[in-house]
Amino acid sequence: MNSTIHPVQESDFAELIELQKEFAIFQKTPEKFTNTLERILAEKEFFNAFVVKEEGKIVGFATYFYTYHSWSGKGMHLDDLYVKESHRSQNLGSKLMNKVIKTAQQTGCHSLRWLVSEWNKPAIAYYKKLGADVTHSEMNCELKIDPS
Repeated sequence: MNSTIHPVQESDFAELIELQKEFAIFQKTPEKFTNTLERILAEKEFFNAFVVKEEGKIVGFATYFYTYHSWSGKGMHLDDLYVKESHRSQNLGSKLMNKVIKTAQQTGCHSLRWLVSEWNKPAIAYYKKLGADVTHSEMNCELKIDPS
């Protein structure tokens, strides 16, 4: 298949949010998905992503944001990377990851960080093969905030 990767466009948002819902199911936490198309549109200046398309349809995505670490300076956080099950084993996830890495390099980041589920052994093996330090030294914390 002929695939293309490009930065997300506003016209991709509706299709992308459906794929994000699918990703929440893959992650075994569909109840945690609360984002909406209206929210993405309202907050689009904070939304960075690459999408991979085949025949004009989004089959994968990588979302990311910039951060600053007190120990190392400017960095990038890969929030999510997902490829539809029907399109795996086509190297699309690797292409998305490489696009994110290249973008981090080109924008002067000193590190790229992300989380991986402990049960996702294939992803962990892939990330280690990339040279990532996969540790168990920290725990993920999240505080829900009502912005109103």
